[in-house]
This record gives sequence, structure tokens and C-alpha cells, in this order.
Amino acid sequence: MSVSELKERHAVATETVNNLRDRLRQRRLQLLDTDVSKYSAAQGRSPVKFGATDLVCCRTLLGHTGKVYSLDWTPERNRIVSASQDGRLIVWNALTSQKTHAIKLPCAWVMTCAFSPNGQTVACGGLDSVCSIFSLSSTADKDGTVPVSRTLSGHRGYVSCCQYVPNEDAHLITSSGDQTCVLWDVTTGLKTSVFGGEFQSGHTGDVLSVSFSGSNRNWFISGSCDTTACLWDTRAASRAVRTFHGHEGDVNTVKFFPDGYRFGTGSDDGTCRLYDLRTGHQLQVYHQANGDGENLPVTSIAFSASGRLLFAGYANNSTCYVWDTLLGEVVLDLGELQDSHKNRISCLGMSADGSALCTGSWDSNLKIWAFGGHRRVI
Repeated sequence: MSVSELKERHAVATETVNNLRDRLRQRRLQLLDTDVSKYSAAQGRSPVKFGATDLVCCRTLLGHTGKVYSLDWTPERNRIVSASQDGRLIVWNALTSQKTHAIKLPCAWVMTCAFSPNGQTVACGGLDSVCSIFSLSSTADKDGTVPVSRTLSGHRGYVSCCQYVPNEDAHLITSSGDQTCVLWDVTTGLKTSVFGGEFQSGHTGDVLSVSFSGSNRNWFISGSCDTTACLWDTRAASRAVRTFHGHEGDVNTVKFFPDGYRFGTGSDDGTCRLYDLRTGHQLQVYHQANGDGENLPVTSIAFSASGRLLFAGYANNSTCYVWDTLLGEVVLDLGELQDSHKNRISCLGMSADGSALCTGSWDSNLKIWAFGGHRRVI
């Protein structure tokens, strides 16, 4: 069989697959006769209400001199690591606001950071296309520089996000502008699996965010500039388990729902969306345009401990909407509260027990928000 004949058969097969995919998508839409908010309203559910002291800024973490791009909590909830345009990682004691480590990075253009499950190491990556691992037990030199304990190199584009596999200090996943995600063995510095890439088995644009499931540590979600989110299984890297459509812009952030069977996304199209892994359906769209009717890109999201609240940061001053996930309504805007940020909120992180939310901003500060008054943790 000639090359031209193979190409022709491939084109026909591709068209057939695309037609079947469109028919399947249309059939799924026909079956979606409601969404979460309509069903909840029909059941008489009322939205969450916040009083003046129900969510308050209890700490402001001062120390960075540039925009804060990323943050992460330790599992024991009392420490935070943050990455900034000033070229430093800072590890904070969330209870006292004190800095325990200030790590000067080899490359100032950092985009992501993460704590290991045991809290003894931190990872970061950025425009240098590598993921650097630092041991917090290492001794700093006289200039305060902590040596890199391991460099994970192999991506052909910037490292946009990194996250440790839950309860595994030796394995880490990274997402990249080269359209792939990579699972690494931190001990050896070698790739364990590559997700996506040369074959059309995953994303066709830069991968911007990843999140692991809390119910199955082999599952993770990735969000991409190709407007989709993909579900992957670390035991089978050859092809995405499922691709989720719906967004009309870059998917900047993804986060698993607390139960591990649903996940949320935030996009440049100005919407957050909730998807179900088991059905593949979109459950809810969370969207609220600003006063000018413009769609504000979503930069970061985080769920409360129960999943009833969705915190979403937007690329507009200090806007951070708190959504009631059941009714699809905005119940609070952190940007309107006292002691809020003075610039864009670029990253969000919920503590492991759900008692506090940390926000990072382009104003170079981090703030810790806690439930106060008579408000119980939701």
C-alpha cells in the first residue's frame, strides 16, 4: 500500500472518528435535562450566607518583593510555601507569620511550587523548563542560598505546574508548555511516564495545571490552552482516559473536588465549571460578568472542605468570588472585604483541614483567611 493511500485512509478514519465524537457529544447534551443549581433550587436549598465576621483576614505574610505566582500548604496545615517573581521561594509558618526558609532560585522566572507529602522538600519550576527540588534540611551558604538537591530536566517547554503524588515523596508530576505531563522519580531524577506528546493522545496546546484525585492517587486531571481538561491514569500513560470539553478559552487551573470523583476548572472564558468523572458530564457552569459585561479570566480555584464553596480568583484587581457550588451563586467577594489584596489574586490554596484559605497576589503579599464568628468550617 502506497503512502498516498495510507494518508487517504487515515484522513477518512479521522473524519469518521470526529463525526462519531460529535454525535456522542450531541447525545450527551440531550440527556442533560438539568444542572446542579436547577436541581438544588427545585429541592428548596438556600444559598450559604456570610456575616461580617464569618470570613476574615487573620494573617498577612510580608516578605516577597515581586508578584506571587504560586503557593502550597503542607498536609499538617501549619506551613506554606510561596513562589514569587522576586526569584525566591519562601516557607512560612502559617500560625506565626514567620519565615522559616527563604530560598534563592537558580531562575527567577518561577511559575509553580509544591510541598512534598512529608513536608521535608519543596519543588518549583518555571521558564527554565526544569523542576528543581530543595531539601529544607540542607544548610544554606553565607548568602542564604540553599543548594538544589535534584534537578528534573527533560521538558521542551516551560514548567507550568508541579504536584507530588499523594502520600508519595518519591514521585512528582509536572505539566509543561511542550503539551505533556511527566511523572518523575525524584530519587533518580528520571522520567517514569510521559502523558501526551507526539501522538494525538492528549492535549494539543500548552498544559497549564494538574491536580491529583483524593480518592485514587493514580488519577490526575490536566488543563490546557487547547480549551480541554484530560483525565489520566498514571498506570497507563499512552492515552488520556477521558477528555472534557465545554470551555471556550485556555483552561488555566484545575482542582479535584474533595470526594475525588468530580473536579473544577477555571478558564480565560470567564467561567468555572464542575465535571463528573463517572458520567463525563458537565454538572454546572459558574459565570458572572463584570459591570462592563466582560468575561474576567479565572486564574486559580480552590474548594472548601465539603465542596459546598468554590473560591475563584480572577484577573481583575482583587476579585475573588466565593461560589455556592449547589446553587451556582456568588455568596461573597473577598476583594470587597477589609484588608483584602490591592492587586490581582494569582493563586489560592485551602489548608488540609479546610479551616483556612491562603491567597497570593501580584501585590507581593499572601493573606490567610479563616472562618470566624459563629461560622463553622464548610
